[in-house]
Amino acid sequence: MSLVIELFRKYIHIPSASKEDTGLKPSTPEQLDMARALEEDMRSMGVKDVFNDGHGYVYGKVPANAGNQSAIGLIAHLNVVDNEPCSPMNERIIENYDGGAIHVGGDVVLDPALYPHLKTWAGKDLIVTDGTTILGADDKAGVAEIMALADRLIKHPEIKHGDVMLCFTPDEEIGGSAADLDIPFFGAEFAYTVDGGALGGVEYENFNAASAVISFKGVSIHPGSAKGRMKNAALMAAEFASLLPAAETPAHTEGREGFYHLVHMEGTPENARLTYILRDHDSKKLEQKQLFLKNCAAFINEKYCENTCEVSTRQSYRNMEEIIRGRMDIIERARKAFCDCGVTPFTSPVRGGTDGASLSFRGLPCPNLSTGSINHHGRGEIACVQDMEKMVDVLTEIVRAR
Repeated sequence: MSLVIELFRKYIHIPSASKEDTGLKPSTPEQLDMARALEEDMRSMGVKDVFNDGHGYVYGKVPANAGNQSAIGLIAHLNVVDNEPCSPMNERIIENYDGGAIHVGGDVVLDPALYPHLKTWAGKDLIVTDGTTILGADDKAGVAEIMALADRLIKHPEIKHGDVMLCFTPDEEIGGSAADLDIPFFGAEFAYTVDGGALGGVEYENFNAASAVISFKGVSIHPGSAKGRMKNAALMAAEFASLLPAAETPAHTEGREGFYHLVHMEGTPENARLTYILRDHDSKKLEQKQLFLKNCAAFINEKYCENTCEVSTRQSYRNMEEIIRGRMDIIERARKAFCDCGVTPFTSPVRGGTDGASLSFRGLPCPNLSTGSINHHGRGEIACVQDMEKMVDVLTEIVRAR
């Protein structure tokens, strides 16, 4: 078994789910266990300047053995989502996949009719769970690939490269990792997050993102004497939701099409609240979505009375393409590395955000690369052995001296 697969299978057995609203950094103590495991492995490999900051960030360096090269950073997050269990882990390898439906376990069935990428994996070896947990390939596949690269560079000094800076981060799944990554300490001129999906992906466009909370203040009166006087906040919230474009939701959009996504609703006749996330690759269109919400609130206020409806919006992250378009050499470097390894690269807009977006706007240009895994965040998550091994080759070519 190759090192990258050995490491991957080791790391997925270390539970490291992040969790919203704990007030801790990192959000869960289990992530510190994963950080310590990475620290130990990096030291045993011979990675230099290994530093665990005690808050879930682990840094390291494979020093340059060639001059006049850029310091290149590689980043992956050590946490996984908590929307599904991540343990106990019972993974298995499907050898020489036949291209048909995969009965992962329980009620989880992966049908190529619904997951067409499976057809490209016929004849390869796939890693799945028993259907009771996620696999954790997002992003322990990326973690294992970076670690396997570090081991390769250290054992094979004939591969010439500049400084290769490594960083593993916590809490990415809850948006909490990029802000505390110490960019000056990290020391990279530019970097790549290894946190994508199908092999060949080079991603540098992501959503502009905002969130919105819409609050409603009603007048609650006994229903027996409410005629002409009650103003039901819960019903007003439902009316507000009906004003939004029905076709601009995640279930009806793809590619660069933006959306309004209702993620939470609660209400009584006296008070109600809707929470939305807003997304669009075009920043002006995102601004228009926020303005549309305020116009809808104005309509509700005019109909029911002033201060009945209030909209509060907050910017979340921006499209890294604004930054990366000035450093397309970084993208071309990755594309060439894929081609040199016999893989056709592709670029598609990320319908979400990445740490690379935040880091790019903090001064570290940082597009995202594939990991060779798909179906993240669910019990049907799956990784391809050969594609993960190929990613180690791709990373080798990315850092190779030029």
